[in-house]
Amino acid sequence: MTSEGIGLAGFNELSPAAAEEALLACCAAPTWARVVAGTRPYPTVAALLATADAALAGLGADDLDAALAAHPRIGGPTDSPASAREQAGVGEAERAALAAGNRAYERKFGHRYLVCAAGRGGAELLAVLTARLDHDPATERQVMRTELAKINRLRLARLVARS
Repeated sequence: MTSEGIGLAGFNELSPAAAEEALLACCAAPTWARVVAGTRPYPTVAALLATADAALAGLGADDLDAALAAHPRIGGPTDSPASAREQAGVGEAERAALAAGNRAYERKFGHRYLVCAAGRGGAELLAVLTARLDHDPATERQVMRTELAKINRLRLARLVARS
């Protein structure tokens, strides 16, 4: 299903199953998609984004892990058009350093490094990764959740944009 650019009215009119499917393409957390789809119709994009943020804030570890697992590693290969678009600023020169940084991050925190990569170059993403390695696990989990919210907002905005 391709549902990019369907507009807010189009999103509101989707069947519950189609809305969840479209949302899972934005964020692979099943509870998040169910809550956001189940709260339609939205009067404004701002209301949609606020509900999405609140739903994300309430997610448990299993849903966060599902969301993280669906994201490719920063600088790594991706078959997701959204991720490829968001990571377009990563060049070949940074890929090896990002791969090493990803491995160090995953050893320390037990999950993938997630950052809102849109509009950022590989050097910046590597610097952010390196700085975040200094976080304690609780701080990093909150930073990761904030970054996931940014990604979700970008993808939701693209979903409900008018084509």
